Amino acid sequence: MKMMINTLVCAALCACASDASLLRTPEAALYRCQTDGKDDVGFTVRFANDSATINSNRGYEVLYRTAGGLTPSQTVYGNPRMRAEFGLGATGNEAILRYLLQPVALRCVRD
Repeated sequence: MKMMINTLVCAALCACASDASLLRTPEAALYRCQTDGKDDVGFTVRFANDSATINSNRGYEVLYRTAGGLTPSQTVYGNPRMRAEFGLGATGNEAILRYLLQPVALRCVRD
């Protein structure tokens, strides 16, 4: 009996460990930003564990969830160099990136 229980527990654990959905990283969302025409700025963002990982042609940033947002669909993330606000606009697919060390704020739309 003990052997059968151990076998069932082992089988259940193996099934959970082999579930590929548990190992996947969050899908990256692509945003395009408005600029003054000099260069095309876009970025991808992955959300996980109260953080947003942003990868753009300006660099790589990990931002942490902060207080802010006027509605539950608006989320705000930041670090000492950047602040990002997501869930803006009528459809919730707009964002603002603020580079805190430079006077730059980019309005972006999710692709």
